[in-house]
Amino acid sequence: MSGKPPVPEPKLRPDLYAVAMMLEPKSRVLDVGCGDGTLLRHLSERHGVDARGIELSQRGVNHCVAQGLSVIQGDADTDLADYPDDSFDFVILSQTLQATRRPRDVLDNMLRIGKHAIVSFPNFGHWRVRGQLLVKGRMPITDALSYAWYDTPNIHAFTIRDFVALVKMLHARIEEAKALDESGRPMLVNVPWGVWNLFGVQAVFKLTRES
Repeated sequence: MSGKPPVPEPKLRPDLYAVAMMLEPKSRVLDVGCGDGTLLRHLSERHGVDARGIELSQRGVNHCVAQGLSVIQGDADTDLADYPDDSFDFVILSQTLQATRRPRDVLDNMLRIGKHAIVSFPNFGHWRVRGQLLVKGRMPITDALSYAWYDTPNIHAFTIRDFVALVKMLHARIEEAKALDESGRPMLVNVPWGVWNLFGVQAVFKLTRES
């Protein structure tokens, strides 16, 4: 046989795998802040979706386009407002909500332009984060929150319970949710939010607007 060998697919982060499992095959998907296109490529090749993305960094856009992905440069804080209602079946935002300037408006727009919104985020309420702040009196650094306070892109620190409160404020409904532990494994489902808030390193929520 001739030709170049196929490029191996990068292994998905645990939260991205959880996101992919919440999608429906052959749906219309917008990945907001799609980075290097790892999730977009996986969804296109494995789930047969019509996958599109927007990414703030030009480097990320170039990397995605070089892979044949449909990605444009854009800012979640400003450009989502330009999309018409119900443009997509799913709108995804992974590990980015805490880095936006107006998280409430971003989530509101996601629920407007998509029939479903899927959001993954680090949980600032995890016990290690609380413990470092209590014992050391300094802003925590963990595997999930690896930046020092002076160079972190995370400008809004929030917990799983904070996110649930925001969802209620926006009159949205939680269709599915997962909290991931320090190994990236899903935690038990039928437990109080407080347990996820204490032991979940990150969370993934699938939402829809209340009719």
